[in-house]
Amino acid sequence: MKKKKNPTACVIIIGNEILSGRTIDTNKNYLCKELTSNGIDVIEARVIKDNEKQIINTIKQVRKKFNYVFTTGGIGPTHDDITSLSIAKAFKVDLIKNKKAVNILKKYYSSNELELNKSRLKMAYIPKGAELLHNPITKAAGFRIKNVYVMAGIPEIMEAMFKKIILKIKKGIPYISRNILLNLPESNIAKDLSNIQNKFKEVEIGSYPFFKGKLKGVNVVLRSKNKLEINKAYKEIKKKTNI
Repeated sequence: MKKKKNPTACVIIIGNEILSGRTIDTNKNYLCKELTSNGIDVIEARVIKDNEKQIINTIKQVRKKFNYVFTTGGIGPTHDDITSLSIAKAFKVDLIKNKKAVNILKKYYSSNELELNKSRLKMAYIPKGAELLHNPITKAAGFRIKNVYVMAGIPEIMEAMFKKIILKIKKGIPYISRNILLNLPESNIAKDLSNIQNKFKEVEIGSYPFFKGKLKGVNVVLRSKNKLEINKAYKEIKKKTNI
């Protein structure tokens, strides 16, 4: 019987401030962890500039390769927020003033005694045919167009959007993870780990060395969707390392 594959995903972080190092990106880490824990395999994660051509080319490429594409950043009210327009161009559709998005913003700004000015109204322009993604914090919607989910760059808003998205999309089998902490050099167990990896094809085995003062060691991490296989591999590593 052929084993069912998990859906695949690509995460795209958009923003010059991330690439310059001025802003620390936490969105990629959050999305990768949440997607993985829901049985969606993240195959690629990229950080790209606020550049129309680069956004268009990236979206055209990755939307054909993966089941889901998640982007963050560039959908705000300022001149450098060009993600919505760029994605509209990637799909060859118009960027239109979405009536529902306008009404949501009108209600939000009116209730806060603020003007819905031209800059704020920019956030109501959505690619034609796209579905709005609810933003419970500032109400400026993200959107989904086919398999591409476009979210805000501010972590709190992005996370609130994503919590709604994950409830609706197709999921797979989550990975089980186990780890073994060894107080010995990585090179001492390299051959054994290679042999065990070859034996247990359904288990991903990674080794990550660490240095804490004079203490040297390695953290061996096992990941698999098969509980039986990961437990067998785990026991074999412990046996080989005399734990």
